[in-house]
Amino acid sequence: MQLRYSYRLYPTAGQRSALARAFGCARVVFNDALAARQQAHAAGLPFLTDAALSARLTAAKAAPERAWLGEVSAVILQQSLADLTTAYRRFFAYRTALAEWQRGGRKGPKPKEVGLPRFKSRKDTRQGIRFTSNARFQVLPGGTLRLPKIGDVPVRWSRPLPSPPSSVTVIQDSAGRYGWEAVVVRLSEELVRGRREQHVLLALARHPDGEHVRPRHARLTRRHALVPRPGELFRSALARGVPHPEPEGVLRLERLRERQGDTAHVILIGHGHMMPHARQEPHPEPRHRSPGGNCSPPKALR
Repeated sequence: MQLRYSYRLYPTAGQRSALARAFGCARVVFNDALAARQQAHAAGLPFLTDAALSARLTAAKAAPERAWLGEVSAVILQQSLADLTTAYRRFFAYRTALAEWQRGGRKGPKPKEVGLPRFKSRKDTRQGIRFTSNARFQVLPGGTLRLPKIGDVPVRWSRPLPSPPSSVTVIQDSAGRYGWEAVVVRLSEELVRGRREQHVLLALARHPDGEHVRPRHARLTRRHALVPRPGELFRSALARGVPHPEPEGVLRLERLRERQGDTAHVILIGHGHMMPHARQEPHPEPRHRSPGGNCSPPKALR
């Protein structure tokens, strides 16, 4: 599972100039590759592959009019080409799903529309560059982020990283603020046993004998997390013949506030004794509300 952690960056004046140069170079490479593919399509030529675009980039860096592309890291330029390829893949996948839906072979609502890639502009509300492990970025012990050909940029740490990141994305928003997103790969078991600050949403149920299970019938939310439907845990417990099932109110939902400069959402659901770092609270007595409003156990428990 990949987790994304967001932090604020406070670059110096010289580092802001280097970042602006990197944003501009990545934008030019993206626009040049997009124009090349559009021209090839208009001329009836085959779709330009990633290898062909990479060869064009190498030739452009050797030309005098594009020599300034060598002043930035080559990794962010290659990642800019990868972003263009991803945009085209999403468009082609949308067209395929739409054609299948129109033929009746795809059930459900109409696929969400995805358009062709568009040219980037310096006036866009968001500018970004991505460094992979090949760029050899480093998170220094002093709390700074070392980026190639940019320098050691101060970071505001709202939480520690659980492990070294696999990639780093530096972002500038419309207000001129800088931030970076670190992608960390962790196992599912580590998320359950880890800290309460982990970026994950878990839905857990518990048998009286202590066995932890996940509800069979669950829906997938926008954050790709499993959440039980209302009443599912209680009804499933009654179906299994549990004499005194715990009500859904036992499952505590804690939404940790978003700290200043940190945009990652942190949600944990589960029993307090199941989360080592969660606050321990005594479970309330099971109460079952009837339609009339009075609290009384259901007929199955009498």
